[in-house]
Amino acid sequence: MSYQIGIIGTGNVAWHLARAFENAGHVITDIYNRDIRKAKHFALDFFNAKTTSKLNFNDSNAQIFILAVSDDAIAEIAPEILLPKNAILVHTSGSVAMAALGYARTENQGVFYPLQTFSKGKAVNFSEIPIGIEAENKMTENALNSLAKSISNKVQLMDSRDRRTIHLAAVFACNFTNHLFTISKGILENRNLNFDLLEPLIVETLNKSLEIGPNNAQTGPAKRGDFETLDNHFQALSNNPEIAEIYRAISQNIIDYYSEE
Repeated sequence: MSYQIGIIGTGNVAWHLARAFENAGHVITDIYNRDIRKAKHFALDFFNAKTTSKLNFNDSNAQIFILAVSDDAIAEIAPEILLPKNAILVHTSGSVAMAALGYARTENQGVFYPLQTFSKGKAVNFSEIPIGIEAENKMTENALNSLAKSISNKVQLMDSRDRRTIHLAAVFACNFTNHLFTISKGILENRNLNFDLLEPLIVETLNKSLEIGPNNAQTGPAKRGDFETLDNHFQALSNNPEIAEIYRAISQNIIDYYSEE
């Protein structure tokens, strides 16, 4: 089934979802941003879309509205949205409960959560991205399930508590890991060394973790109890106490984890 879809927000998630929906045969009918210039720029690729800086969609033909805004804006914006009769309103957050839509002017509320990190202009394969859906009623659930399966092979019902747990785990797996890459890059650049040196190691680490499980793939001085190397590394970071503390805390956690096995 093809849906007509309104996009509220023009950030990274909105950018990727809108393109995935259109590629799957759905029609983007409305694009909102409070800055109309951003809405018009976003709409350049969607010839059927109307742009607006107002949250009144009473005259829209859209059946589903995707509220893809920052987490802290969801509960603030939702009650202000005027929707056509029987329209569905969903947010896309992993950490915000569906109840944040509680004051929206529709009973057809839900969550459409793509479990992926998004950057504008960086293509992703949506068919492999897990999508978690939650719905206030069966009609909404059926529609979201149909919409999700049109772009992904990995669709799963999940409640707000499970979604928050997944989002927390994702922060460790994605955001924290990427920040550690940034720290590694800085350490190398301080000696005029190139981060590309670590690329084969990073790729092999990720592949091995996925193949045999992260606990089985763990290596390094903390895992093997090499306290001399740990101390040398810690001393090498003495001029950067914040990074040294990160090194100490993670190393100690690895030591504690494997000492309990």
